[in-house]
Amino acid sequence: MSISVSKKIDRIKSTQYLVLTISAILTKSRPLCYNYSIVIYTKGRKVKHLTDITEKVEIIRSSRKTLSIQISPDGRVIARAPQRMPQKEIFGFIQSKSGWIEKHLKSMENNSKATPLTAEELNELADRALEYIPERVRFYAPLVGVSYGGITIRNQKTRWGSCSSKGNLNFNCLLMLAPPEVIDSIVVHELCHRKEMNHSPRFYAEVLRVYPEYYKWNDWLKKNGATLLARMPK
Repeated sequence: MSISVSKKIDRIKSTQYLVLTISAILTKSRPLCYNYSIVIYTKGRKVKHLTDITEKVEIIRSSRKTLSIQISPDGRVIARAPQRMPQKEIFGFIQSKSGWIEKHLKSMENNSKATPLTAEELNELADRALEYIPERVRFYAPLVGVSYGGITIRNQKTRWGSCSSKGNLNFNCLLMLAPPEVIDSIVVHELCHRKEMNHSPRFYAEVLRVYPEYYKWNDWLKKNGATLLARMPK
């Protein structure tokens, strides 16, 4: 069975509207796959495609309680939904996030054009990180009020930092391509996990106590981080 849904979802000035077309293909196997394309119309005339290639939105149902959309590193768009959530509600959520989907897909397309670092450049970054980041950890640890174990610099493609239950800290050498304030925000974030091994309101309250501009630099990393990670050699 194949169905097609087209709905105006956002007004653009007085003469334009954005249309999200979703085609759902139901097969015997799960999950369902939805193809979508986004088009801007002006006075009934199609003027711009926001997606050059039709992408697949993969719907995965589970026992979770919330609905979310994520884009995997290989460009797959995945909607994760509760087991019994009506399809109409899932469609509406996908429609409401069309701008976010388009933004991140284009960002990934741009990132794919980023020039990978050479092995020599990567080693230089790791050496610089090994010299610089431990100093920032030593500076902020007393302010957070915690101790820590070992510090390791890694070449990672997805994570900026981590903190183990034993207090060992890991940091991505690509942080050296970011502003110093971003490095500090990651250092404080990981050190605060020595108090709260979660991302609860109490955790973020502690982060902001030590580093009030955390969200400012976290936003910078959200906007630019994918471009930096794209420079990691494949």
